[in-house]
Amino acid sequence: MTIVGFCRLVRDTWDRAMDRCHHLFPCLADPARRSSLGLKLALVMLHLIYAGILFLFDGDLIEKTKKEPWYTSLYLLLFFATLVQYFITSCSSPGYVIDAIRAVNETNSKMQKASMASKQPASSKNGSLVINVDGSQLGRNLLESNPVSWSKLVMDMYSPGTSPRTWTCSYCNVEQPPRAKHCHDCDKCVLQFDHHCVWLGTCIGQGNHCRFWWYICEETALCLWTGILYISYLKANISRAWWKDAIMILLVITLSISLIFLLLLLLFHSYLILTNQTTYELVRRRRIPYLRGIPERVYPFSKGVCTNLHSFCCAQSSIYRMESLPSAQEIETKARPYTCLDVVTCRCC
Repeated sequence: MTIVGFCRLVRDTWDRAMDRCHHLFPCLADPARRSSLGLKLALVMLHLIYAGILFLFDGDLIEKTKKEPWYTSLYLLLFFATLVQYFITSCSSPGYVIDAIRAVNETNSKMQKASMASKQPASSKNGSLVINVDGSQLGRNLLESNPVSWSKLVMDMYSPGTSPRTWTCSYCNVEQPPRAKHCHDCDKCVLQFDHHCVWLGTCIGQGNHCRFWWYICEETALCLWTGILYISYLKANISRAWWKDAIMILLVITLSISLIFLLLLLLFHSYLILTNQTTYELVRRRRIPYLRGIPERVYPFSKGVCTNLHSFCCAQSSIYRMESLPSAQEIETKARPYTCLDVVTCRCC
């Protein structure tokens, strides 16, 4: 057998093996999903390496675990909770516009069937409560008795006279409510689009932004705790074995960089939550048509710190929340600087 024949045999065998693997695991056939799975596997391995080396090198930690098992148990609980939160966030839907359209159509269909059966207007009890439009009479009608098409629902959320071309996606040709954006990685429009997270392999939007914040919070706490354990080891065992010290110092440096990044990310998203903004709206404010004429220091969708927190943390994932564009009077009110009376009356909350 020649070298060319041998190489061809190896290549054919490899192709057959890959075809069989793609048949058993269809997700591996898509390059994007394969890359996402690779990143997830790499992140899990990083966690296991940092924790594994710590327990492998630090004999004092093992002794402390025998005397105070609760300490290590809490650390391991945070470790596994962080990984679980990571996979929950990566597998959760960010809130696609197409799903909201489907929910509206299903609700309208249920209302029409119930109305035809009872010969009277259908109430919201006949269908699941799936759409919440803030400040819109049309949204209230949808939830009460009147079936409304998606196009009419979206049109009512924009200022009168707005051209349909400004709120129609040029890629998937769906009507976008305010704050929605088309993600080129997911190839779908996302409600309250924040950004596309490469490490999670999904978009961050209305449906999973809260889960994303909790994941960052847990990851920051885990990184901080792991760094403290590494520094404690170096203080007690420095100069015993130089190669162990070199490995631990290198890992501490990378942990410190990661911790700084996570802390900044956590503070940044906390600021966005308190002001009811998204990363996309903050970064591309001048390029978004309905935000161009609004002053920089004015947060058009903010309803106060307490209301923003409640909407972010306590919103039901089964309900699609859409916000109408604020009127000129509301913008003028929000642009007015706070006074002592406003603070006393909790206008900022």
